Amino acid sequence: MGGGLLVAGTTSDAGKSVVTAGICRWLVRKGIKVAPFKAQNMSLNSFVTRDGAEIGRAQAMQAAAARVEPSALMNPVLLKPGSDRSSQVVLMGKPVGELSARGYHAGRQEQLFGTVTECLAELRRTHDAVICEGAGSPAEINLRRSDIVNMGIARAARLPVVVVGDIDRGGVFASFFGTTALLSREDQALIAGYLVNKFRGDVTLLEPGLEMLRDLTGRPTLGVLPFAHGLGIDEEDGLRVSLRGAVRESVVAPPHGRDILRVAVCAIPLMSNFTDVDALAAEPGVVVRFVDRPEELADADLAVIPGTRGTVRALAWLRERGLAGALARRAAEGRPVLGICGGFQVLGERIEDEVESRAGVVEGLGLLPVRIRFAPAKTLARPVGSALGEPVEGYEIHHGVAEVLGGETFLDGCRVGSVWGTHWHGSLESDGFRRAFLREVARQAGRSFVPAPDTGFAALREEQLDRLGDLIEEHADTEALLTLIEKGMPVGAPFIPPGAP
Repeated sequence: MGGGLLVAGTTSDAGKSVVTAGICRWLVRKGIKVAPFKAQNMSLNSFVTRDGAEIGRAQAMQAAAARVEPSALMNPVLLKPGSDRSSQVVLMGKPVGELSARGYHAGRQEQLFGTVTECLAELRRTHDAVICEGAGSPAEINLRRSDIVNMGIARAARLPVVVVGDIDRGGVFASFFGTTALLSREDQALIAGYLVNKFRGDVTLLEPGLEMLRDLTGRPTLGVLPFAHGLGIDEEDGLRVSLRGAVRESVVAPPHGRDILRVAVCAIPLMSNFTDVDALAAEPGVVVRFVDRPEELADADLAVIPGTRGTVRALAWLRERGLAGALARRAAEGRPVLGICGGFQVLGERIEDEVESRAGVVEGLGLLPVRIRFAPAKTLARPVGSALGEPVEGYEIHHGVAEVLGGETFLDGCRVGSVWGTHWHGSLESDGFRRAFLREVARQAGRSFVPAPDTGFAALREEQLDRLGDLIEEHADTEALLTLIEKGMPVGAPFIPPGAP
């Protein structure tokens, strides 16, 4: 059986996903056959595998880092929030129902533990190493009894655990110590050490604190990773971050034409797969930002309505904020609007939803001749086609079925003048199509913008993954990490009181 390691975090968004990806890329470059794994993921940013399974997009990114094909084995349980209190449960890539948080933690989660451990065992049988990612913090003492993603899976599989802390937030020493001290004696026995993430400045100033932390806990710090811009690739969750005004990082390069292109993404509720716009932000001269006010659409050359887990709720939000009227004015003026998945659905004439919101028939924005009916079965697909004379690949994740009643064919959706709509996520990652689309946007917007002829999105993603691997190789104790992966947790790690209550 292959070796393994669990990457936990002091908090959500501490950097577990990128550290896991970095370790995977470092290992595969050493010739080690490695796979990522996350037992349970809560995210609206998902991906469809080649065999039609829905998994967290972070695990698909980590699979790319490991240079293996993504699989449902790598993320057997995916929770897709539909409100503050309920989520759709996706098991082995297929939706199996909607559960409240109380219902999930009251028993359903424990029922899934067998599936989770079987998936991890299968990956360990077929790979030299499996790098597991935890969720949130392992010291969520209110949820420990039903935990299947942090210390629960570590205990079951006897995995050593490395805890990542984001020093950019402050309080990292207290977070490391407190996380360890709130675990039971049995759980603490698997905590192997710590990784400091996002450090800025002179690392020698940090070293006295690291020595004191080792004295207090009996555990080493296995690396101090410097802060690096542009590595927030395929984040798990847009719900935890206020996206208003946030600017996706763009390539620092001048535009090829005289003008830049401004892209405004409506930050709708329950936004899903917001990474669709990353390919736009990768283009020199394209500036992408998230907005929630109609005046912020005024200077945009392209308005994007992204995917959402709550189409009817997003539609109401657009109307409440005045963005619906601003989008209608754009369409009337011939200024570009793009709707993707749920964003495509809100642009239609009518939505019939007895599945997601159970709101019945709701009038859409009426900007595209499309009627949407929500079906109980979810469409999960990897379509291939063409648009604007260029080949396009994408993936589909939706309950809404579109009846297109007119307009020009655009992927599986349609186009009417300056308004475009499709269910295809990821289409803008197809380089030729993205350039053709941006040329058409620039023409409609009256901008002298020319897409760069050599921007390759897949190559840029590979460069990012290599940078993650470099961070681990250059700033982590790779010898210690490799020993943990191959030999497991050494005995004798001390217990830090008080332990779990």
